[in-house]
Amino acid sequence: MEHLLYGKEIVKSYGEDREEHIVLDGVSLEIEKGEFVSVMGPSGSGKSTLLYTLSGMDPAYSGSVVFDGCRLSGLKEDALSDLRRNKMGFVFQQPAFLKNLNLLDNIILPAMRDNRRNVRAVTLKAKNLMKKVGIEELEERDITQVSGGQLQRAGICRALMSEPDIIFGDEPTGALNSKSAQEIMALLKEINAEGTAVLVVTHDAKVAAKTRRVLFMQDGKIVSELRFENEKTENYDKREDIIMKRMQQIGI
Repeated sequence: MEHLLYGKEIVKSYGEDREEHIVLDGVSLEIEKGEFVSVMGPSGSGKSTLLYTLSGMDPAYSGSVVFDGCRLSGLKEDALSDLRRNKMGFVFQQPAFLKNLNLLDNIILPAMRDNRRNVRAVTLKAKNLMKKVGIEELEERDITQVSGGQLQRAGICRALMSEPDIIFGDEPTGALNSKSAQEIMALLKEINAEGTAVLVVTHDAKVAAKTRRVLFMQDGKIVSELRFENEKTENYDKREDIIMKRMQQIGI
């Protein structure tokens, strides 16, 4: 497989001198094109900070992040914003939507920056995505008139508008009930099967079991890794048991 994202010796800290707190302590990892990877770890282990640093949303103190051959630290802010908007998609635990816009308009709003002259095409694309994820009948609803699972589906639609190379998910199922969480992971799995890499941060072994590779973080470091290679004989309950056992072994 070919590298899409590469981080080398990433260090991230907050504060100074005696008050300094190291959040990422020399983290190195690679994400291949089309991979489905999860990052697990206790609160404060650095997993969300790693996601934000890899996506260029939060700069590293030292080390390097290379995305599709481009070193992020060498980009000016406008170029970095363009790269994130055109090559990356983001799904957060609580989707940030505008209350004065309906669901459809919230989905198309970020894409309009580069397509102001082609509103019709952007709208059609958004509607097709909404149909794909099963919320096509909700396009005129306000964000307060839909469930958490439906809102997260809309967030996935928004993330897919630019046809990104990778989707970053920060606890994308964390605010959902178990049924909605399973549905969201099924959508992300389907998106991944179509060729988009997915990197999710999660505390839930059931979520991590749906991915192909699991990275375990503790005290700002990646301390262990699991790979599930045999996609033809998926047994998610068995995968979950393996993940839980590994967590016990490394004490997280």
